[in-house]
Amino acid sequence: MTRRRIAASALAVVVAMGAGGAWAETLKLSHQWSEGDVRHQVAQMVADEVKAADVDLEIQIFPNQTLFKAREQYTPLSRGQLDMTIFPLSYAGGQQPAYNLTLMPGLVKNHDHAARLSAAPFMEKIEEVMAGDDVKTLVHGYLAGGFGSNKGCITKPEDVQGVTIRAAGKSFEEMLAGAGASISSMASSEIYSALQTGVLDATNTSSESFLSYRLYEQLKCYTPAGDTALWFMYQPLLINKTTFDELTPEQQQALTDASAKAEAWYLEQAKAGDEVTTKAFADAGVEIAEMTPEDFDAWRELAKETAYPAFAASLDGGQELLDMALSVE
Repeated sequence: MTRRRIAASALAVVVAMGAGGAWAETLKLSHQWSEGDVRHQVAQMVADEVKAADVDLEIQIFPNQTLFKAREQYTPLSRGQLDMTIFPLSYAGGQQPAYNLTLMPGLVKNHDHAARLSAAPFMEKIEEVMAGDDVKTLVHGYLAGGFGSNKGCITKPEDVQGVTIRAAGKSFEEMLAGAGASISSMASSEIYSALQTGVLDATNTSSESFLSYRLYEQLKCYTPAGDTALWFMYQPLLINKTTFDELTPEQQQALTDASAKAEAWYLEQAKAGDEVTTKAFADAGVEIAEMTPEDFDAWRELAKETAYPAFAASLDGGQELLDMALSVE
């Protein structure tokens, strides 16, 4: 048992003795989104289901970056300073280049394809990398996204020429730069103010973030995720592996069962979220653009010249890992 866990257990025993009753293990879960966001709701579902299982385990959720900043959660998670997070894995692509494959242009075709990728051997390889950082996946989940812009609608590569855009992950940044865009990197929680102040002309992010951060207040044109969505980002619920391993078998089972239920719900909500966001933007008077299959193909050809070879060269076995992902039907 780690010193952190020993200290926590000792404190809990003292508290329990003082209270004259049993004590529950409390895990801290941090994320960057508001309580209305689907990712918070996934975390809350897991917390509620675990509490209902009555196995002396509670999950305390810290939303809105109140515990750690958006991009700073993976390191404390891997060090055991944080127990759980729901996190866009490509945010940690600087530490582990393999994670950049979880936000790769044109890799994911639709939500059902995303679910198959989560269950594929390529994801097992990603989880091996996580395990080396003492991190374990509880809930798999991909979210689709689109483009938002104040400099004309974006559907095809030439539409981003000279545009300053936020793209979330390294691979999208490489592709967009190849199309002539200027890149500004930031967490999704910073997009609203960047659009408001003119730091950004446009952005890529998930449908859920477009909605929960009210980006319809700052954008003139929205290209939603549709049948030809280009942008899919893996955003799982993670736990420190040592934390999980040191739970009782009953607590581990309750957490696993709760996570399975949340994963199925996450997929349903991801599918529904794209339409909900599009309607919200239309209702706000934002112009809605559609990406055609031909537009999608143009982006993917550009990705094959930019993001794909850059990823393959970024780590040993990169091409093999990319091929594994591309082989999933």
